[in-house]
Amino acid sequence: MKHIVILGDGMADWHNEALGGMTLLQYAATPNFDRIARQGRNGLLQTVADGFHPGSEVANSSILGYDQHIVYQGRGPLEAASIGVELEDGDFALRCNLVCLEGNMLKNHSCGRLETDEADVLIRYLDEQLGSERVRFYTGVQYRHLLVIKGGDSHIHFTPPHDIPCKPWREYMPKAEGDEARETLDLIDELIYKSQILLKHHPLNQRRVEQGMDPANSIWPWGGGYKPQMEPLTVTYSNQIRRGSVITAVDLIRGIGKYAGLRVIDVPGATGLWDTNFEGKAQAAIQAIEDGDDFVYIHIEASDEAGHDGDLSLKLQCIEDIDRKVAGPIMDYAQRRGDIAISLLPDHPTPVTYRTHTNEPVPFAIWYPSIMPDGVQTFDEDAAKQGIYGLLRGDGFMRMFMGAND
Repeated sequence: MKHIVILGDGMADWHNEALGGMTLLQYAATPNFDRIARQGRNGLLQTVADGFHPGSEVANSSILGYDQHIVYQGRGPLEAASIGVELEDGDFALRCNLVCLEGNMLKNHSCGRLETDEADVLIRYLDEQLGSERVRFYTGVQYRHLLVIKGGDSHIHFTPPHDIPCKPWREYMPKAEGDEARETLDLIDELIYKSQILLKHHPLNQRRVEQGMDPANSIWPWGGGYKPQMEPLTVTYSNQIRRGSVITAVDLIRGIGKYAGLRVIDVPGATGLWDTNFEGKAQAAIQAIEDGDDFVYIHIEASDEAGHDGDLSLKLQCIEDIDRKVAGPIMDYAQRRGDIAISLLPDHPTPVTYRTHTNEPVPFAIWYPSIMPDGVQTFDEDAAKQGIYGLLRGDGFMRMFMGAND
């Protein structure tokens, strides 16, 4: 049995008064999601273990069965793996957003959708001006980049910038968790404040302001850690996965995939936003199975970004696009072949009224040709509570899914 995971980042949401008290998954037109739920079995999955921040790095690696108490090192090392930066012992790798500050307020975490070619100019400039034998900046994708500090101390508390839109940013600056981290904290603070001076006067940002666009006028390092130790899925599930792949536009998920022993499939036009190439991701997954892959993890970021923007109509559109352009073709293909198991789920909620991640359990559905349906008729947060799987934790989902049809 081959396995395909369809992951709609941040799809889960809260009941919304603007939708008559329904959640977005309940309100949206999702006939293919509902088909998977109706013809399969359902449940809830706690993707964020107690004591962990509900970030996508935690949620997605948990879905894949990894114990966060063993493997968690923050986002930075995963970003490094994605863009091919080899970390050495003692390298402290941090996710480094380019953000837009407006006075004392963090206006947004993404600079109003900064393009990668623009960001590359700014990151290279910062590396020229602030880089050293100890400090290096690396370009990632759009607003998501990498900062590596050799010999940095990890005992620092960071606040993700997408958690604090329209809030006073100085109150959320990094904080040392012990005296041993003070030197590293001072260095990071210095880099942040110097970046603001340099970026404010950069011609690219001046042009963006003249054109009415948000400038990328500060860095925001967070999610720091060292290189993690993760057993490849081809070892953990050696009887089911000889070769697997991950399809995503997000560096973080690419990094998880690489550490998990999956090959990364690039899809032209995959942006991580509402305009991503949904159809291309579905076709890439189908082709991967045809080419001999046993496991494919399709990650779609669009719904999460819409949630961070607080855009209700856009998030509804993204959910319906995932249903129609990804879940539909994948389900049709799986039913024709007859040897594929499908799972459908978000990684965490990103409520549009809250604009950041929360840690409630998420709905999931599993389907394969011989499965006995559990009577759930729709794919949503409430219906999943009636599913036969109940509430799963830890590696329970992955073990259940990989055991499909055994």
